[in-house]
Amino acid sequence: MKKIIYLLVFVLIIIQFFQIEKVNPPVNEGTDFLKIKKTPENISAQIRNSCYDCHSNETKYPWYSYIQPFGWFLKSHIDEGRKKLNFSIFANYEPKRQAHKMDEAAELTGHGAMPLESYLLIHQEAKLTDQQRNAMTVYFRKIEEDTRATYGLAPEPVKKPEK
Repeated sequence: MKKIIYLLVFVLIIIQFFQIEKVNPPVNEGTDFLKIKKTPENISAQIRNSCYDCHSNETKYPWYSYIQPFGWFLKSHIDEGRKKLNFSIFANYEPKRQAHKMDEAAELTGHGAMPLESYLLIHQEAKLTDQQRNAMTVYFRKIEEDTRATYGLAPEPVKKPEK
């Protein structure tokens, strides 16, 4: 049993030498969602506070990102979040993709699936009140509708409820 504990401690020390990359890609305000959509300040602050750590190139890496394997888990979430929706490069998306991403953002925010519970465990300041959640959902829907109207895009197909 003692050998197992020593081995575990040794492995935990060794993995600390394998840190994650914590350099964010450059930010161009000309492609940032909040800037190009002229988001109202109150909604902008909510999106920044609750979404930008995982869904932008403006991630603020917390102290625990230096401790492995937590850093690896965190980096995986950030990479996945940016892949799904990156507010920093939103203007680079095709209009159809922009509208679709706003539909998804409204859906996930409205149902409480975003921000992730795992994120909220440590980032209580990112937790949205029902009023904030509703305001963000309405805003994402408005941006979706405006994008669809501007580019003549069809509405998203109605989602069938899962059984």
